[in-house]
Order: sequence, then C-alpha cells, then structure tokens
Amino acid sequence: MSVLDHIVKAYDIRGTVHDELNGDVAHALGVGFASFVRSHDADRVVLARDMRPSGPGLVEAFARGLTQYGVDVVDIGLASTDLMYYASGRLDIPGAMFTASHNPAGYNGVKLCLSGARPVGADSGLADVKATAQLVLDGKPPVIPKSQVSVGSRIESSLLDEFVEHVLTFIDVADIGPMKVVADTANGMGGLVVPAVLERLDAVDFEIMYPELDGTFPNHPADPLQPANQRDLRARVVAGGFDLGLAFDGDADRVFVVDEHGVGLSGSATTALLAAATLRQHPGATVLHNLICSRTVPEVVAEHGGTPIRTRVGHSYIKQRMADTGAVFGGEHSAHYYFARNFNADSGLIASLMVMAEIGRSGLSLSKLREPFDRYSSSGEINTQVDDTSAVIDRISGQFAEFPQDDLDGLTVDCGDWWFNLRPSNTEPLLRLNLEAADRDACDNRVAELLALITT
Repeated sequence: MSVLDHIVKAYDIRGTVHDELNGDVAHALGVGFASFVRSHDADRVVLARDMRPSGPGLVEAFARGLTQYGVDVVDIGLASTDLMYYASGRLDIPGAMFTASHNPAGYNGVKLCLSGARPVGADSGLADVKATAQLVLDGKPPVIPKSQVSVGSRIESSLLDEFVEHVLTFIDVADIGPMKVVADTANGMGGLVVPAVLERLDAVDFEIMYPELDGTFPNHPADPLQPANQRDLRARVVAGGFDLGLAFDGDADRVFVVDEHGVGLSGSATTALLAAATLRQHPGATVLHNLICSRTVPEVVAEHGGTPIRTRVGHSYIKQRMADTGAVFGGEHSAHYYFARNFNADSGLIASLMVMAEIGRSGLSLSKLREPFDRYSSSGEINTQVDDTSAVIDRISGQFAEFPQDDLDGLTVDCGDWWFNLRPSNTEPLLRLNLEAADRDACDNRVAELLALITT
C-alpha cells in the first residue's frame, strides 16, 4: 500500500511525521491540491498551520508544490482551523490548514477546502488530490500547463483582527454581563485566538490555562473529548470560582463546555442549547445534527419551532448538507458546531461566545441553564476491535430485526426507549458504538448487552 492509502482519510489527511508525512509527501500533496483547485478555476490558496514543530517544513514543501503549478499562496501563518476557514470564506479562495487537531505530538495533517470554505472530503475532491499526489510520488508528475506563464507567488498576511471582529458579530456583547471564564487551550492554537476574542469583552474576567503554543503538548493531550484531558480545567473552575470553563482541542475548532460546578456538558447538550438560541433569532429555521447526537437535539429543535435534519458523522458531510438545506446551524456530539453565517464552517470560538451570551441573557448559572438539555444518558463512543466489521454489523442487524433500522452511517436501531448506532472505523478494524437510554442504569445495562453481542 502507498503511504497515501494510510494518511488520506474520509475528511482530511493525517499521519505520523517523517515516516508517513514528510517533505516529499507534503510537496506531492501540494501538487495534487494545485491541480485540483485549478480544475475549479482557482489560482490562489490560503495556507495556515498549527503550532506543531513539523509544521513550518511541511508548509514550505506544500507551498512549493502549489507555486510550482502556478498557484499563488496567501500564507497566514499560525492560525486556528476556524481562522483558516474564515480566511477562505472572506477571500473566497481555497484553503489548506496543516494540523493534526487532537492527535498526539508525533502527528500532522492537512484539512482542505474550496473557495468559501466549502468542504473537500473523500467524495468531494480528496480522492482527486490523492491520485495526483500519487503520480508525483511515483515520479510521474502532471505536465505543467503551457498556459502557465510563471510560478505562483507567496505572500504573508494576517486576518486575525478581522476574524475577531467576525466572531463578535454572532452575539450582542451587551448580553454578556460580568462573569469569570477559564479556558484550557492545551498548548494549542486556542492560545492565539481565544484571548484575542475574550479581551474584547469588558465584562469578562478570564484566565487561559496552558496558553503557550507548544505542539509537544507538555501538559496534557489536546483532546478534550477524553474526560481525563478535562480534569485540570474542571478542578480550576471549582477552585477559582469560575462561571464557565472552556476546553479547546489542538486546532481550536472544537470546544467542550464545563459548568460552574466543574461538570461538563456533552456535545449534544451544547448543540441543543445553541440550537435553541439560534432558533430564537431565526424562527422556523433548519438545524442539522449528526446521527450520534442525543435525541434531545431534534426534540429541542422541534419544540422551538425549527426543522431538525439528521446527518452522517463528519464535517464534510455536514457542511454540504447545510449548503443543500439552507440550515442555519449544525452540531455534532464530538463538539463541532457549524454556523451558516460562518461559511457553514465550524468554530469553537463562536460556540463559546454564544454560550456566554445565553448565560448572561438568561441570568441563570450554566448548571441551571443546561437542565432542559440533559434528558437522557449516553454511553459515549466505545470502540471494539473485530475481525470483520461488516459481518458483525450484519449479525447485530439480524438480532434486532424487529426494531426500526437505517444505514445512513453504519447501523442505527431504534428500540423505543433506547437506541444505538454501530459504525465501522474508516481506517481500522474497529466498530464504534454509541448508545442512549432513559437513565444511567438502563444505558449501562444495554451497553453490556451490545458489547457481549459484538464480541461473541
């Protein structure tokens, strides 16, 4: 198998540095992306990177591949992924963000988009980029078009100040009264963008934990989906008497929220809260939620007069569905939150500000504000290694044949007062189980039942 078969995923590119993702591979991917964007009548790309030590060298090689094939590069340097998406939308040009998001320090990767921050995934262009990059690695690069008069240029630019202004337009600043906020940016790109926004809010007393940009992650991994990586934040919220805690991932496009008691909200609960806030501003609008979100989300959307639409997991699918349906907001259980006015792209910062505005507007503590959005108990995502994912899914489907099922993304079974989704990993022999039931005991019992069936 080619190295590209390992690192080109369903939604982005990600692999270990040096052995999988090195300068040669980055250059080949730059050529592949140049060929792809030129086929879409674009000749300029915005390029950004996170704080990983391997970033500068990989960006240099990728940019060389772009400019070699006549594509100009607007290099915005260190940035969060949502800042790169904003730059793509604001400049109306394709973009590339070098980041491995929440992965450990030994990884890097690339997130790609077309102009207007339109997604590039496996079925929307990433396969084309991979195919051309493979030709380069095989010593058969595409011919430079005769119409190309020169190599592309490369300029440096900063859109951070513009991005901050853009983020602030999603709230009425007057809604945010005096409050104490602590954000754990985990040595990731939140250390750049989070204080740049919070310092604009006079009523907010804020603190940043681990703000230094350090892609070796000396304090803890930048993966807030894992409860252990929220431990420091939760303790600090309680010890410091903060009203709100925010946990960002490495490239700061995701955020998990912690209430004043140090208790975290699930991505589903935050999606429901933000959906209710959005529908107050956009009555009757459409809201997307991925299929592993809690039932709470479509219930809340309907209760607030909106139209809920269920989607597959993954940012490229959700962004495309937002464009297709005209949805104003979308959320994933993994804490990605998408906004139509943000070019349908996700932003942890916008979500954070909206939560803060809801706390201020309601006059409630977050622990009280969250209550209508915590209705059920969920398992979280449980991964199980199996020899044949398709065979196991088929077997489980047969064992629950009397219940309504669908195959939008893996297998989803509605068992009345509980439901589950079983999805295969895109890259490993793993099955991912998400299950929700009426209460914790019921959830735990059903999880044990499903795991026994999966491993039989």
